[in-house]
Amino acid sequence: MKATGIVRRIDDLGRIVIPKEIRRTMRIREGDPLEIYTESDGTVIFKKYSPIGELSEFAVQYAESLAKTTGLACCISDTDTIIAVSGAPKKELADKKLSSDAEKIMHGKTGFVATKSDNNIAVVDGNDNYKAGVIAPIVFDGDSIGTVMILSSNGKVFGEAESKLAEVAAGFLGKTME
Repeated sequence: MKATGIVRRIDDLGRIVIPKEIRRTMRIREGDPLEIYTESDGTVIFKKYSPIGELSEFAVQYAESLAKTTGLACCISDTDTIIAVSGAPKKELADKKLSSDAEKIMHGKTGFVATKSDNNIAVVDGNDNYKAGVIAPIVFDGDSIGTVMILSSNGKVFGEAESKLAEVAAGFLGKTME
């Protein structure tokens, strides 16, 4: 844990403002849930809560099953990071920040299917080696909480079969949250 040097006071309603710079850096948006941890020494830690992160073991198994079925690499993410990878090197994708393009698709709550080999979307920021050919948002309670992605391989053009597989996986993971 590192100090930021920023000090804030609690108002009369018990609220505290998280500075804009920290919210931007940590990708915290209005309405995002934060989990609160306390320690006996008086330390209070706010951590961005990931509902899909609660299912990480299950997400890994689902990604493995999806990769086996499609013969392609698959990833499952929460709103910020990749939480499950199968069929691709985990060290290059797991726990990496989701690309801004993938985030936009997720928050738009509509899926993405690459119809040409040149319009695939980068999976994570700063690494163009892995591109998603299919992205299906995981929606729970009306909010996007993650994605299921099938990664592109050798300029593959994706069709309805891959799209439906990702949609089913995303729908199932969303229902599992209930």
